[in-house]
Amino acid sequence: MARPFRFGVNLLAPAPGAEWRATCRRAEELGYDVILVPDHLGMVAPFPALVAAAEATERPRLGTFVLNAGFWNPALLAREVATTDALTGGRLELGLGTGYVPAEHEAAGLPFGSPRERVDHLRRTVVELDRLLGSEEHAPRPVQSRVPLLIGANGDRMLRLTAGHADIAAFTGARPGAAAGSLEPLTAEELDERVARYRELAEGRARPAELNLLIQLVAVTDDPGTVLKPLLERHPGLTLEQARDLPIVLAGPLDDVVAKVRAQRERFGFTYLTVLEPSMEAFAPVMERLREESA
Repeated sequence: MARPFRFGVNLLAPAPGAEWRATCRRAEELGYDVILVPDHLGMVAPFPALVAAAEATERPRLGTFVLNAGFWNPALLAREVATTDALTGGRLELGLGTGYVPAEHEAAGLPFGSPRERVDHLRRTVVELDRLLGSEEHAPRPVQSRVPLLIGANGDRMLRLTAGHADIAAFTGARPGAAAGSLEPLTAEELDERVARYRELAEGRARPAELNLLIQLVAVTDDPGTVLKPLLERHPGLTLEQARDLPIVLAGPLDDVVAKVRAQRERFGFTYLTVLEPSMEAFAPVMERLREESA
């Protein structure tokens, strides 16, 4: 049987304490299963933000989406993970990636490195976290026997790492663009190939991973052309229909959007969808409809 859907929202906007907690409570009220935070300079510090989210909510899981491994020393990260899992009552899900914005590393005084170097560092981080958090001697201790690990991946080496270690395989639906720190969306056919490659690498796993997709834009509307105009301006090679067909875009009437989510679960196996904070309210009726149909 297919996994049930899970839905997460990645909160992007820094806010004072009361406002941050109100946003987290609203995400819970709307029915999100996971409240997530990114790891970019200029946005919230991930772990204190998740502890505050836990204090404001009862049900949702709490996760990083995703930590930039280049910002973190594995031993210090293990301490943060264990402490945060304890302070949130065992609700933490740890998302890791390599980072893709050179300017952030420059601002932090940290080397950005080549793609190979960034993947190598992420691999060392994953292995060391397994060792440290898997040891009964490590202090502090997390509440969960294993904090679920999500890895955001697209390239072959990252997919291999994800297949070997991650509980959740997260697909960005995009590749690095020509400009530093930019992303180019993948077509459905390109994403087919990436998911197929992951499944090939993950053959023989004792327990299949949950598959996640980050949705960049959600708009329930009878006028998708207006909503998608900025995307078309950024990517002039796309037609409106091609933009609507992108896996990371959900734009159109409610019935069409719901049908696309179901179709993408059938086609790719995505049962865990993450939306960005600006789409939090717009995606709520989609979640509600999908849950009604599954009841």
